[in-house]
Amino acid sequence: MAEEAEPFVLFDVAGTTYATPSASVRHIEMLEHITIVPNAHPAIEGVVFSRGQVIPALNLRARFGFAKAPHDIRTRIVFVQVHERVVGLIVDSAREFLSVPASAIRPIEEALAGVAGNYLKGLTTIRDRLVLILNIEAVLNLELDPALAESLQQAAKLGAAQAATTSAQS
Repeated sequence: MAEEAEPFVLFDVAGTTYATPSASVRHIEMLEHITIVPNAHPAIEGVVFSRGQVIPALNLRARFGFAKAPHDIRTRIVFVQVHERVVGLIVDSAREFLSVPASAIRPIEEALAGVAGNYLKGLTTIRDRLVLILNIEAVLNLELDPALAESLQQAAKLGAAQAATTSAQS
């Protein structure tokens, strides 16, 4: 009997390959225009309009403590849903979908003893490349980061106001 394999979306941030379960990914788009939200958390670049919704855009480089980089033709926004919240994750590139057998994923504590893997669930190796499995719930954990919660809430209000304006004009 073949082993169960979970599908993942792979993307790069600051020279490292990350993966998130494809079940939490709604869609991926090229990054075109971001509307800046005043007084937002440093990791929130603003909001984007996608598929009829205004969605907060979170820069993963900034969220992970790396320096922001200029956006280019490879920059993507990966729209993820955790519970009822949809957030766009700005990544350097998103290039693959891949199924990974459960036995190929090692817990972060075993693999990197002493490393605080706040946003990591585990890791795997794919064709001699180390891939870190992202814990998307931890990345968006608002209880641990009240400033991020405030910014996401502000962006959601802006999105609701924009949606109301759009429907009133129709």
